[in-house]
Amino acid sequence: MNQAVRTQALTRRFGDLVALDQLTVSVEAGEIFGLVGPDGAGKTTTMRLLTGILKPSAGEAWVDGLAVTMESDAIKDRIGYMAQRFGLYPDLTVQENIDFYAELYEVPQTGRLERVERLLAFSNLTPFKRRQAGNLSGGMKQKLGLACALIHTPRVLFLDEPTNGVDPVSRRDFWRILYQLQTEGVTIFLSTAYLDEAERCNRIGLLHQGRLLACDTVEGVKGLLQGTLLEVRCDQPRQASIILRSAGLGTVTLFGDRIHVLVVDADRGRTAIEKALSNAEIPCHELRVIEPTLEDVFTSAIPGATHA
Repeated sequence: MNQAVRTQALTRRFGDLVALDQLTVSVEAGEIFGLVGPDGAGKTTTMRLLTGILKPSAGEAWVDGLAVTMESDAIKDRIGYMAQRFGLYPDLTVQENIDFYAELYEVPQTGRLERVERLLAFSNLTPFKRRQAGNLSGGMKQKLGLACALIHTPRVLFLDEPTNGVDPVSRRDFWRILYQLQTEGVTIFLSTAYLDEAERCNRIGLLHQGRLLACDTVEGVKGLLQGTLLEVRCDQPRQASIILRSAGLGTVTLFGDRIHVLVVDADRGRTAIEKALSNAEIPCHELRVIEPTLEDVFTSAIPGATHA
């Protein structure tokens, strides 16, 4: 397959801050690739570098075979970019916003009307095309932003946390649209802080403090976790997690009323957990081996990370 996006040691500094540190990654044409990480990980910086908005401090990137630093103008005709705060005009209607972006991208008049109508139907916005953008719900604004980013038929679509703050139903609808775009051959490069959303991608890259921790399929990334994951259900889970951390049992993460403990050996880990909780007089109701989630992988990969 052809590579739609490729970076080689891509780096961006802001003074003494290294926002992106030697990112090397490739995305195949027609793939949905997710760049996953918390706030401040470097996701937006990566997006701005790949779309030519920022210039790298070092390294290089290619989009659809074009070098970003040397051919940024040509790249803009081949990509769609939806930033976290997409530039919708609240006083314009849904139709007028799409028409504006059609003019901005110099979409030919021939076939434009059909293209706009298709995008309205595609995003379920046809009944709302005369509504002002400022009066749309969060999910509908995101779908309108996506429609505007697609008006010129881009080959590669960059989406920076496209469902941030959007309700679950709208997130589901948004992903239905993305899957349809993928069947049409569009490459989608998106960033997200939602680990459950990352599960929907063909491949993901885990980013933390500007550095790529892992890059693979979701199952491949989960397979990188070394050791056995035990789930503990007990009384006083918060206090119990503190006790288990102090016992030196490895990575201990609190998920509501459950505790995940990553141990080297399952039997020894189980014995040590039971002993630590017994000594603290905390009843243990369940202790079992489980399959890791992406959150477990992320927690184990980030030094000092905890979850409450």
